[in-house]
Amino acid sequence: QLQLVESGGGLVQAGGSLRLSCAASGRTFSIDVMGWFRQAPGKEREFVAGIRRSGGSTYYGHIVKGRFTLSRDNAKNTVYLQMSSLKPEDTAVYYCAVAEEGGPAGYDSGSIYYYGAYDYWGQGTQVTVAS
Repeated sequence: QLQLVESGGGLVQAGGSLRLSCAASGRTFSIDVMGWFRQAPGKEREFVAGIRRSGGSTYYGHIVKGRFTLSRDNAKNTVYLQMSSLKPEDTAVYYCAVAEEGGPAGYDSGSIYYYGAYDYWGQGTQVTVAS
C-alpha cells in the first residue's frame, strides 16, 4: 500500500500564493506519476498538474498553466505545487494522487490527465481564494 499526506491548504486573497505538499510513504518504489486534482462543490474532479518520478516531465491543466508550478523531491518522495496568481475559481479541495508503474500513465501520457489512471489518493486539502 501507499499513503499520501497533503498539506499547505488554507485561505488566501485573490492574487496571492500558496504551496501545497504531498508526501508519499509505503511502496514508494512503485510510483510513476504524482499528480494533483481538484474538485469544487458541484463540479467534477479536474486535473491540475502531474510529474513523472523518472525524468521529471511535468504536465499541467490548461486552467492553471503559467500560474502553478509542480516540482518533486524524489529523496523525500514529496511533490510541491506552487500556486500563484490565485483566483476565486481556484477554490476547491485539492487531492494528491499517484499512478503506479505498469499502469496506463506509463505508456499513454494522455492518461495522466485522467483521474482513472491513478491508483492512490490523499484525503484532500481545502484551498479557498477570497475575492
